[in-house]
Amino acid sequence: MYDLNVFMADLERRNPGEPEFSQAVGEVVESVLDVVNMNPVYQKARILERITEPDRVISFRVEWEDDEGRLQVNRGYRVQFNNTIGPYKGGLRFHPNVTMGTLKFLGFEQTLKNSLTTLPMGGAKGGSDFNPKGKSDAEILRFCRSFMTELYKYIGSDTDVPAGDIGVGTREIGFLYGQYKKIVTENTGVLTGKGKGWGGSLVRPEATGFGAMYFAKEMLEAHGDTFAGKRIALSGFGNVAWGAAMKATHLGAKVMTISGPDGYILDEDGIRTPEKWAYMNALRLSNNDVVEPYAKRFGAAFIKGRKPWEVKVDMAFPCAIQNELDVEDAKILVSNGITYVVETSNMGCQRQAVDFFLEKKIPFAPGKAANAGGVAVSGLEMSQNAMHYGWSAQEVDAKLHDIMSAIHASCVREGTEDGYINYVRGANIAGFKKVADAMVELGY
Repeated sequence: MYDLNVFMADLERRNPGEPEFSQAVGEVVESVLDVVNMNPVYQKARILERITEPDRVISFRVEWEDDEGRLQVNRGYRVQFNNTIGPYKGGLRFHPNVTMGTLKFLGFEQTLKNSLTTLPMGGAKGGSDFNPKGKSDAEILRFCRSFMTELYKYIGSDTDVPAGDIGVGTREIGFLYGQYKKIVTENTGVLTGKGKGWGGSLVRPEATGFGAMYFAKEMLEAHGDTFAGKRIALSGFGNVAWGAAMKATHLGAKVMTISGPDGYILDEDGIRTPEKWAYMNALRLSNNDVVEPYAKRFGAAFIKGRKPWEVKVDMAFPCAIQNELDVEDAKILVSNGITYVVETSNMGCQRQAVDFFLEKKIPFAPGKAANAGGVAVSGLEMSQNAMHYGWSAQEVDAKLHDIMSAIHASCVREGTEDGYINYVRGANIAGFKKVADAMVELGY
């Protein structure tokens, strides 16, 4: 029989200085502990110990030359966390705050998220402390070539299939894939998030934001509600927020906010036109972490140095980065009458904030469920690459909608308690069970 405090103390002892990893594991273990303690097969197979330890962690030096001819050195990583149900699958993140602990947390979350999609994908994550902001295209190209020259040894279309993440968009995927093809001399689905003309899937850029809204739609319907007339707060202004703003508008909601490190935009007219969405995309591609130019362009309010969670809205969608919404933000949202919170970034809410939402019985969707749209369409891209075939945007979008509906159904099945749907518990148990059962059945 497992004791939560004893298990977590041992995990933290073995993984010092990795608070995000401990946070992610702690949330899952707390949800699944009763399931494990009631299943002697899981106990005998030591599933908890094995599922919280990555299969392997790869670290390497990345040397590249800047535009002044100076040699620069960064660290590259790949955490191959668990491949029980399929090839390792998870993004690459280029950001100065990338550490091994960050990637372990993301790889662990990815394992359960990929399990929820119903697609045969394991979990992984990788990246570098390289900062693409302010770099020229030529510098990013040289970095990507050097990074892939090390990474290619560990990946393959049936082994490990990286994708993009923060700091890694279609441009970077193109540079990485170009170097991979030069080294291995073959066209293969070894990366996802590729451009439409060279193996990419339609709807992939929008998929995370679209998927979160499809999950939220199911969530609303489960509570006898709809998107019609809902005021929505989004954080971030990148790919995820862009897709979320478009789909939320199409579903009848009014998107009020986006945000960046400099502050947030409050657009009382709604972020609801193709021109505004195109400008969001242009801001993202500009490599500048600011949203203030949106306010000047469209006459919206810019609130410097603050977060959008102080705005009175019906639904909140953290779309930026982990732990961006804290318990004080949660209290403000609840006092302002928030009715739904959908974690659209990976672990976008701090643990105390999640606990507060659950205590107040606010329907709260965790990132491993609501954020799964991106990796779901990446999985569909893998399928198209394997078939040497491409589906239409309508076909991909329909499959994405079906996957998000299935994830919601799994959360409801495993997480309903006394009439309240605890989506955190439901997602954790459903994702865990699939991986754990496969680990037992495969005999390792």
